[in-house]
Amino acid sequence: MTHHTHEFVETYDGFLGFGLSRETDENTVICYLQKFSDDQLIRHMVKQMTDKDLEKVFEMISQLLKTYLSEPEYHRLFLKDDHP
Repeated sequence: MTHHTHEFVETYDGFLGFGLSRETDENTVICYLQKFSDDQLIRHMVKQMTDKDLEKVFEMISQLLKTYLSEPEYHRLFLKDDHP
């Protein structure tokens, strides 16, 4: 069973750019992150990234998760599990 989705990037047909409006910024970040996490792209990139680059990406994502998700949200939305 597939738990993860990347539908937004497949259906969004609006403007991509940053600094125009909050809505456009949000949509652009969603598209960039979904494109960035594409299996073929990210497998190619991680082979070229330094250990420090890998660590920076991991730490940045971890910090964002800790800042913006409660523990139940982290389990439900990121881990996709039924943790209470």
